Formats: sequence, C-alpha cells, structure tokens
Amino acid sequence: MLLIATKHEKEKVIAPLLGKELGVQCIVSTDFDTDALGTFTGEIDRVDDPLETARQKCFKAMELADCDLAIASEGSFGPHPSLIFAQSDDELLMFIDKKNDLEIFTRVITTDTNFNASEIRTKQELKDFAFKANFPSHGLIIRKSKNDYSAIEKGITNWQHLSDIFNKYLNDFGSVYVETDMRAMYNPTRMKVIEAATEKLIKKINSYCPVCNTPGLGITAVKEGLPCNLCGYPTRSILSYIYTCQKCNFEKDEKYPNQKQTEDPMYCDRCNP
Repeated sequence: MLLIATKHEKEKVIAPLLGKELGVQCIVSTDFDTDALGTFTGEIDRVDDPLETARQKCFKAMELADCDLAIASEGSFGPHPSLIFAQSDDELLMFIDKKNDLEIFTRVITTDTNFNASEIRTKQELKDFAFKANFPSHGLIIRKSKNDYSAIEKGITNWQHLSDIFNKYLNDFGSVYVETDMRAMYNPTRMKVIEAATEKLIKKINSYCPVCNTPGLGITAVKEGLPCNLCGYPTRSILSYIYTCQKCNFEKDEKYPNQKQTEDPMYCDRCNP
C-alpha cells in the first residue's frame, strides 16, 4: 500500500501512474490535513522549505495511517528563477519508504501556470482577470484585500458565484482582491505539472545503483567545463552530470544523452570576455 498525502485530489493523476508503472495499490490519507503545514492563500504560513514540507507531509500521514510508504507533493508559485517577468510553478514530489530508510524526490519547474493575483475595482477588470486565468475551468479566490484573511471565498468556479461574491465584497469592504486558486483540484494546469513530476519520479525510482541495487539513483551535481569549439577553453556550460547513490555513495560521471560536444564561442570567457 502506498499512501498519497493529499486533501486536494492529487491522487487523480498520481495514483494511475504509480499503479501502472510500479504495480502498487494507492490509498489516500484522510486523517492528516496537509493545509496545517501551509496554505497558498497565506492564512497558515509555510514554515519550512518545500522539500522539508513534502517530507513532513509524508511522515505525518504515515504516522496517522500506520503505513511505511508515502508520497506527497509541494508546489511553490512566483517569479521564475531565471526567466525575467515570467511566473512559474515549482513542483516537488517526494516518495518515502520508511521501512527501508529510502527517500526519493523530483522537481519540475515550468512557466506553464495561470498563477496571478490583483486588486479588482470594476466588473470589466474582473472579467479580464478571469479570462486570463482560464476561468471557469480554473478556480478563483476572492478576499477583501491582499493581506487581510478575515473574509475569503475559495473554489469559485462559475460566473454567477464570482459576480455575487465580487459585488458583496465590494459593497461590504470597498475593495476586492482576486487570485487564482492554486489548489490542485481547482487548477487543471497544475495537475498536469504534478502528473509530469510523477512520471519523472517513476523514472528515478526505476533507476537502480549498479553496486547495491538501491532505487533512486539520480543527479546530485553538475560539472561545468564544456570546451569552446574555437579555442578549446573550458566554459561554464555543463559538461556532465554526477549521479550518486544515497545508500552506498556510488558515484558516476555521465554526459547527458545527445549533448553537444563543444560550446559556442559566445559563451566562452576567453573568446567573449
């Protein structure tokens, strides 16, 4: 039995893939409220980083369900780490085998997200925001202001409800703050990213150490130094990836499949200082 620690229906994309590729029977945690470790809307701050939060989801859910295998995801949304002016979904997926003291995780970062929020003053602004956010297939959240959580309506998925709540909040508070609902069951775009992270995790689980046969052999570091194709000087571009076993510390240095052998001089510190 593999426990999926979620209250936001992530099992809809995680369970079929794990069942098919790993032959495990998946169950969903019903006793543990994952929102206790943080909410996207800020009522509960996430204290730990995404990796530790996903880890805690697994352990707390396993403790309540009395099982040894669990999987959990943790998403982060905001500016892309390297692309200017682009929003991103940074999705981390964690698998823990407590009995064998094994922890395997993967991460997918993508600009494929509708993440957005804005103070809205008119019906036209509301419509423009909603269309941009792929509403009503993707849910919206309304609250009185950006930093006030005393009045909040989540999971809005139809125009009438959206209009009614907007009118009420505008009348009662004089301001309305609208944001995309990033909970998985209200965000099909995020569900696809979780699905991609699950496929990536399965590949990593099926990657075994050639020495001790432990699953989860994965990239732990990158080695720079791809040579310039003009002068041969090592550039800062990636030369190879380092794979490490978390059990026996076996390590291998491997070039990425189909990777180019040299780098363009424009990326060379000697040719293009």
